[in-house]
Amino acid sequence: MPLDPQARLILDQLEAAGMPDFASVDPMTARNLTAAGIVPSTEAVAGIDDRTIPGPDAEIPVRIYTPVGTGPFGVLVFFHGGGWVICSLDSHDGICRTLANKVGCVVVSVDYRLAPEHPFPAAPEDCFAATRWVAANAASINVDPGRIAVGGDSAGGNLAAAVAVMARLRGGPTLCHQTLVYPVTDHSFDTASYSENAEGYLLSRNSMRWFWGHYLSSDADGDNPLASVLRVKDLSGLPPAHVVTAEFDPLRDEGEAYASRLRDAGVATTATRFDGMIHGFFTMGAVLDAGARAVDEAASELRAAFSA
Repeated sequence: MPLDPQARLILDQLEAAGMPDFASVDPMTARNLTAAGIVPSTEAVAGIDDRTIPGPDAEIPVRIYTPVGTGPFGVLVFFHGGGWVICSLDSHDGICRTLANKVGCVVVSVDYRLAPEHPFPAAPEDCFAATRWVAANAASINVDPGRIAVGGDSAGGNLAAAVAVMARLRGGPTLCHQTLVYPVTDHSFDTASYSENAEGYLLSRNSMRWFWGHYLSSDADGDNPLASVLRVKDLSGLPPAHVVTAEFDPLRDEGEAYASRLRDAGVATTATRFDGMIHGFFTMGAVLDAGARAVDEAASELRAAFSA
């Protein structure tokens, strides 16, 4: 399928604005460029609470979104994308508001430590600690400890998948679902989608090399299954998953490979490739019709998981 005209328009606008490839700048510049492009969300939710919670080495900032209703609610522990290097609670504020409203669940967005200042495994350890905190403090945030899901986009999808593996290995908490939106699953750049979509579609192969280069202390860390979840030997016993991929995305094939391996391991898994779409489309529902459809689908999967 050709590139969606709405996606083409976004790419043309970014090119006209002179948006550089992240591989050409330093991490702080990349963060500043990302922050400058944030458009504040006007979508209302019943409640928003910014607080800090205990982490493995330092306090972790979280933002808790509560929907209309009485609860206790199901809860999605959400990890933002950004290659483990950029983005923040603010960059993903809009999608968290939308998911809280569409699903009717509490969303706990986690501001995990970023690389290169805090390389792997700081991010997954923070995300696991936050998930464990949600389970232990469910009553205080009006959620049901038996209905905890994890999710995220891109690097956040990688972290959600890693947390699901960590929860199984470390004796809990029990998770009911994982929402993996164009997840990074392997420290490798040799898939067909990496070749087909190496440049020109927002996320480039060079940018992914840059992100991985800042995230890992050494290439050897890329073999660690908590960094490259596709290399986990046994995926059985993990929570049901919903995997979203985009046709014109370097990460397409590794996301779909992870979905396939989950199914092969007996994990109930749904997967949807959105043809004509680019990396990042899930958080662009205001300007991409396919992004809105993807969010609706993910919300439907989460509602089903929370009502099971």
